[in-house]
Amino acid sequence: MIALLAITYSSYAQYSQDALRFSRFGPGSTSRIKAIGNASTAVGGDMSSIGGNPAGLGFFNKSEFSFTPEYNGSEITSTYFGQTDLETRDQFNLNNASIVFHSPQVRGRGTDPTTGLLSVNFGVGYNRTNNFYDKTFYGEINPNSSIADFYADIANTQGFVNLGQSGGNVLAGWAADQGLIDSVTSDAIGTLYGATTSLNNRQNFTQVTSGGQNEFNLALGANYSNKLYLGFSLGLTSLRYESSSTFQETDGSDNDYRTFYDMDQTTTGSGFNFKLGMIYKPVEAVRLGASFTSPTWYTIEDNTSLNMETFYTQGNSPAANYDNFPTNYNLRTPLKVSGGIAVFMNQFGFISADVEYVDYSTINVSGYDNDSGDNENIDNQYQAAVNARVGAEAKLDKIYLRGGFNYQGNPEKNIGGATNTVSGGIGYRINNVYIDATYAHVSSKQTVFGYEFDPGSTTNIYGDEIYSPEANQKRIYNNAYLTVGFRF
Repeated sequence: MIALLAITYSSYAQYSQDALRFSRFGPGSTSRIKAIGNASTAVGGDMSSIGGNPAGLGFFNKSEFSFTPEYNGSEITSTYFGQTDLETRDQFNLNNASIVFHSPQVRGRGTDPTTGLLSVNFGVGYNRTNNFYDKTFYGEINPNSSIADFYADIANTQGFVNLGQSGGNVLAGWAADQGLIDSVTSDAIGTLYGATTSLNNRQNFTQVTSGGQNEFNLALGANYSNKLYLGFSLGLTSLRYESSSTFQETDGSDNDYRTFYDMDQTTTGSGFNFKLGMIYKPVEAVRLGASFTSPTWYTIEDNTSLNMETFYTQGNSPAANYDNFPTNYNLRTPLKVSGGIAVFMNQFGFISADVEYVDYSTINVSGYDNDSGDNENIDNQYQAAVNARVGAEAKLDKIYLRGGFNYQGNPEKNIGGATNTVSGGIGYRINNVYIDATYAHVSSKQTVFGYEFDPGSTTNIYGDEIYSPEANQKRIYNNAYLTVGFRF
C-alpha cells in the first residue's frame, strides 16, 4: 500500500489502490486443492469446484460435506533508509464450508447407463477469498525530505480546500494552520509554499489492517457420458477492510516539534459474479479444463477519517485538525479466464497444471461525485498478469501425499512483484470420511511509500531535489489448513 497516496491527488480520497486490493482475491478451496497449488481447473470431484470450476461437480457420485478452518501467520519485513523492522500477526478463520447433493438422472429400462446425461449435481459453498490481516512498521532518519515538503507540494499543485479553491486538498490547509508550511513570494517564483522544517528528521510509519473478502456460491455441475462435464455457479460476495495508520515525524536537530498524520478507514461492500466451466476427457487418463469468471460487480461504502496533529516544545500550542469523509462507489473487478490439464496415472495419483489470465488495467470505479482520476491511474499503473499453477497428488493406499507451486504475476507496472506460493500436504481417507492437512508458504516483495510527491515535482521551491521515501518490503505468510469431510 502507498500510505498517503489515497489523499495525494484529490480533495479527499483516491480509490485506485483499494480497487486493486479488492480485485486480487483468489478461490476459496479445500486443503487438498491448496496443497496442489490450487491447480484444479481440470481435476474435478472436489468441494473446491463450487467456487472454482463448477464443471468439477459433475464428477461426484455421492453427496458430500466438508469444512476447512485456516491459520494465517504474516511476517512483514520493511527496510527504510537502511533500517530493517519486522512485524508479525496471527489470525484464524473459516476458509471453506461446502455441501454437494448428488442427483443421478433417472434412466429408462434397457438404456445404456454410461451415455447421455448421467447426473446433475448441486453445490452450496462458503469461501474465504482474501485476508487483510497485516501489521507494518518502519522508521529511520530521512536525509532527503520532510513530510512538510509533501504538504507544500500538495499546496503548490492542488491548492487549499479551506481557501475555497476548486480541486484543492484538505491536508495543505491543515499543514499551513499548524505551521508546517508557509508561503514564499519572490519575483522568480511568484507565491508558492515551502516547508518550515529542516531535513534529517526521524520518521515512523505504523499500520494495522484487518478484514477479508468472502463468497457464497450456488453451483450446478452436469455429467454427460462420463466424457463431458459442464458447470455454472453464481457467487454472492462481501468484503470488509479496516485500516489504522500513523505517520510520525520528529525534528531531528533540536526536537522542536512532533507531527502526526493519522488515517483510519473502514470499507464494506457486497457484490456478485458468475462462473462457467467445462472439463473434457479425450481419453480416460487425461482431463482438459477451462473456466470463465466474470467481473465482480461491487457496491462499496467507504468511511475514511483523517487527523493531523503537531506538538511544539517551545512557543506555540499544540495544533490539531480532523475530518471524516464517507463515500459510496461502485467497483468492477477484472474477469478471469483459466485453462488446465490433469493427467491421472491409474490409481496412483495425478499431475495437474493451470494457466490463468487477468487484466488488472480493466478495473473500473464509478458512482461517486468527486472524480479524482482513479480510472486513469488504474490504466497507467496496472497491467495484465498471467498466473500459473502446478501440483501433484500421490496415492499410497489410504494415505495421499500432495505438493504444489502457485505463481501470481505482478499486477503493477512500476512497483511490486510476483507472489509465489509453495505448498504441501497429506490426506487420509477411510470409507466415507477424509481428513486433509496443508501448509502453504507465500512470499512476495513490494515497494511502499510513506508519502509520494506529485510525478511532476522533482525539486521544492528552494531548488532542492525531492524524492518519495520508499520502504522495501518482504512479505511472508505461513498458512495452515485442515479439511474434514463426509460422504453420504
